[in-house]
Amino acid sequence: MERRQFETLALDQLDAVYRMALQLARHADEAGDLVQETYLKALRAADRYQEQGGGIRPWLFKILHNVFYTRVGRAKRLTSMGDDEGVAESTLPAPDEPEPAWNLADLDWEHVDERVKAAIDGLKPEYRSVLLLWGVEGMKYREIADIQDIPIGTVMSRLHRARSILATELAELAEEKRIPRG
Repeated sequence: MERRQFETLALDQLDAVYRMALQLARHADEAGDLVQETYLKALRAADRYQEQGGGIRPWLFKILHNVFYTRVGRAKRLTSMGDDEGVAESTLPAPDEPEPAWNLADLDWEHVDERVKAAIDGLKPEYRSVLLLWGVEGMKYREIADIQDIPIGTVMSRLHRARSILATELAELAEEKRIPRG
């Protein structure tokens, strides 16, 4: 693939990569750093990219996922060694830090009930990321498994669990809106 074509395909996915980075990092500045590093790595590996039917998005998400968890692992190692000076405050989300506002460009979140937003935001990160990759980004189970480097059964289990948690937490809203339980 020509470099110019690769760059066009990659840049077309910039918003989606940023949305996922924001969900992983939970902080806008850190998400921006993750996106920068993801695209730097992608450009360096452009000659090795091969289209495999799913487009470039899953490949970019895989790089993003690896960059994020490499940073998390580095931060944990530095913290466990007692070297807090080398760890940026935004590397890991603080438990009491307010979570960022939703920034999903493909959806009109202004019209989404706050209870839905809160329920999704309250999911454990491993459930939330699978749910968002599947429901918002339109990824297939196999693509999510590849991106997160987990078995496809784990993807299915996490997605099922996320949907079950949301169904339970939003039962009152479903009843209020007269949405039948399926």
